[in-house]
Amino acid sequence: MIQPPTSIQQLANRAGELAGKTIAQIAAQFEDKIPSTLKRKKGWQGQLIEKCLGADSGNLSQPDFSLIDVELKTLPINLLGKVQESTYVCVVNINNRLGEQWRDSVVFHKLRHVLWVPIAKQGKDSLADSLVGTPFFWEMSEQQESIIRSDWENAMELISMGSIHQLNAGMGEILQVRPKAAHSRVVTDSIDEQGNSALTLPRGFYLRPQFTQSLLYQNLLVL
Repeated sequence: MIQPPTSIQQLANRAGELAGKTIAQIAAQFEDKIPSTLKRKKGWQGQLIEKCLGADSGNLSQPDFSLIDVELKTLPINLLGKVQESTYVCVVNINNRLGEQWRDSVVFHKLRHVLWVPIAKQGKDSLADSLVGTPFFWEMSEQQESIIRSDWENAMELISMGSIHQLNAGMGEILQVRPKAAHSRVVTDSIDEQGNSALTLPRGFYLRPQFTQSLLYQNLLVL
C-alpha cells in the first residue's frame, strides 16, 4: 500500500512518473484485472490512479489526498486531446434546506485544488492500451470560482425550495446537475415544494467538458 503524500511536491513527483505509461503497465504494478469496458465499472480507472498515488479519502466527502487538500480527477480524452465526457464532482445533497454556504460545500472543497490526470483512448482501442498524459495541478481563479459558485448557488436554491424537478443539465455555465443512477428505478428521498416527502432520482454535480477542455488547453499536454 502506498502511503498518502505529505506535500504537493511529493504528489507531483508521483504523478509525473505516470506520464507516458499505459493503463496495463500501471495495473500490472498492483496485479489489478483490467475490465473489458468501463460501462459497469465507471470509477475503476480513477480508483487505479488513486491507488498508485496514495489517495486516502475513499468515499468520504473530502479531497482525495486529505493531508494536502488536493482532489484527483482523471480526464478521459482522445489521442487528439479532446475531452470525451463531463467530469463528476460529487453527489448533490438534495435534502439541503439549511442554507449551506458555498465555502462549506463539498463542491468547493473538491474543486479548490485539483490534480488532473489525462488518460487518452482512441475509439474502440483496448482500455489496457490507454495512455496517461502529463498530469497537471489546477486551482480555481477568482473568476472561475465566481462562476462555479453562481452555478452551485442557483442549483441549491431550487433544491432548498423543493423544486429539484426544475433542475436540468442545460443549467449552469461550468457546473451542471445531472442524474446519477444506474437506471431510472433508483430513487432517493427528497422534499417537494409543499415540504412533503417525495422520491426523486439521485443527482450529481458535473463539470462541463467545454470547461475541462479549456483547462487542458492552458496546460502543456504531452502524450
